Amino acid sequence: MVSAPPARRRLSPARLAPGDVLRVGAAGMRTRPTRALLSALGIAIGIAAMVAVVGISSSSREELDRQLAALGTNLLTASPGQTADGQSATLPTEVEAMIARIGPVTAVSATGAIGGAKVYRSDRIPKAETNGLTVLAARLSLPQTVGATLAGGTWLNGVTSRYPAAVLGADAADRLGIGRPSPEMEILAGGARFTVIGVLDPVTLAPELDPAVLVGWDVAADTFGFDRRATTVYTRSRENRVEAVRAVLAATANPQAPGDVTVSKPSDVLAARRAADATLNGLLLGLGAVALLVGGVGVANTMVISVLERRAEIGLRRSLGATRGQIRLQFLAESLLLSALGGVAGVVLGIAVTGGYATHQTWPTIVPAWATAGALAATMLIGGAAGLYPALRAARLSPTEALTAP
Repeated sequence: MVSAPPARRRLSPARLAPGDVLRVGAAGMRTRPTRALLSALGIAIGIAAMVAVVGISSSSREELDRQLAALGTNLLTASPGQTADGQSATLPTEVEAMIARIGPVTAVSATGAIGGAKVYRSDRIPKAETNGLTVLAARLSLPQTVGATLAGGTWLNGVTSRYPAAVLGADAADRLGIGRPSPEMEILAGGARFTVIGVLDPVTLAPELDPAVLVGWDVAADTFGFDRRATTVYTRSRENRVEAVRAVLAATANPQAPGDVTVSKPSDVLAARRAADATLNGLLLGLGAVALLVGGVGVANTMVISVLERRAEIGLRRSLGATRGQIRLQFLAESLLLSALGGVAGVVLGIAVTGGYATHQTWPTIVPAWATAGALAATMLIGGAAGLYPALRAARLSPTEALTAP
């Protein structure tokens, strides 16, 4: 009786561990370091260009935002207009407290015009030479609200606002010939003597303060009979709610006659800021896409040439039992490693370029986290896509075809 031959056990190819995949993928880079370095350098330059463009643009935008914020993109003013019969309107005495209750409003201050008060350097100046200066009663919070700074001296405080002390606007000080305030420096305002305790720098947001003599609210009431009604109310609010604040500002300032209140429009600088943001965002996307495309083309070119040059190696590996999938995985891993090397180097180089340029321009250095993470992710994605065709081409080669190729 003849026994049946034993069943043949089907052999399956060995699986490559992740470490083996990395070693096999890095083999081509180790054997041709110059080519790998130049290819990674091409990717790095593309990624560095993208990161640097994003970083420099973000740093520039941050500096622009700071400058625009200093110009008062969130500053609104409310002042009395005219009534329906053409008379000059007035604001309620509690207007500041009412406006301060608007949720997005972060600061409120006010000035009140003192009508008929003439300003002179001394009593020896001819009455006709008033220099066109005005006297304004000012709240203590005025400098913080309008962004005013002092060129010299001090601002009004809780004590000096009740006594004949004055702070001069930049133009007022120049016209009166006063450079530095001192305890002996006096002027005549509305026939009363005031000691000059401070001089303001030019106020960009409120130029009407430059030709003004600013005195305390209380002393204005006692000396000039000021009725304590504000003629200009300055408000600061959160930038994303400026339009909403403006919509309710008139009705809040004078609920009984909102039509008698004149409210300034949101600064044109705010619109310019938004337009700049939109333009820069579009620029970043366009330049980033071009940089990634250039890097991807470089990877694809390198990997295609690598397949052509290493056909003998592919044939030998296939003859020794390597499967198509393993060959495909080898070249795909090499492409990803090459892309990762270039991507990391490009991100570091891009950050360095951004930091150097921003420091030279005295800008804040801003490199968004999404830019670095996105650059690395996009590099790997582009590298994988660029290496896919060469990997498939290498896997399609038969052992005999690869070994006999010239």
